[in-house]
Amino acid sequence: MGWLTGLLSEYGADIAEALAETGYMMLVSLAAAVLIGLPLGMVVFLTQRGGIAENRPIWTIANMYINIVRSFPFLLLVVFLIPFTRAVIGTSFGTQASTLPLCFVAVAIYARLVEQILREIPPGISRVAVAMGTTLPQAVFRVLLPEARSGLVYALTSAAISLLSYSTVLGVVGGGGIGDFAMRYGYQEYNDALMYITIAIIVVCVLVIQAVGHRASEKLDHR
Repeated sequence: MGWLTGLLSEYGADIAEALAETGYMMLVSLAAAVLIGLPLGMVVFLTQRGGIAENRPIWTIANMYINIVRSFPFLLLVVFLIPFTRAVIGTSFGTQASTLPLCFVAVAIYARLVEQILREIPPGISRVAVAMGTTLPQAVFRVLLPEARSGLVYALTSAAISLLSYSTVLGVVGGGGIGDFAMRYGYQEYNDALMYITIAIIVVCVLVIQAVGHRASEKLDHR
């Protein structure tokens, strides 16, 4: 195990920095997923044909955004958004700049998952709530979200794992992160041991996210 100690002593600080960069990208993109993706998915569900707030134009726009972003190969999306990223952030290089396209993907992924989770709720529940005189906000916050909260947490867990995977390619535009570290210091320098250690760290991160999300989802499931 001396080789492992040697690698960690030599690259430990760099690995910690790469993990911090990945953590930043994940936290910001997940915040975007919750703050924007959750309402967007709710809008798609409510305004669909037969929904309790049916509105075809709004549904078309919201659904089109989700479909277009999800159909883009992520690396091409990052390149496509470079002018927009430069205009908003002031640069197209670095961790902050790379997080912006990740937020676009996070919103689209979670919005679609939110819609799917809401579709699993028996339609009669929301219709009964509306028939009893509840307003649309009351139906959302008192009926739909409480019914779906366990699934929404589990969907956010799945989105987080997908975003971790997406973040590993952001080194192409100088985004940094643990995936970029594995490529630069492991693959490109032919340091297989370091690359495998980094991959193992990524796998551990995924397992931790999955375990925490599964546990939180189970606690919220009162069925």
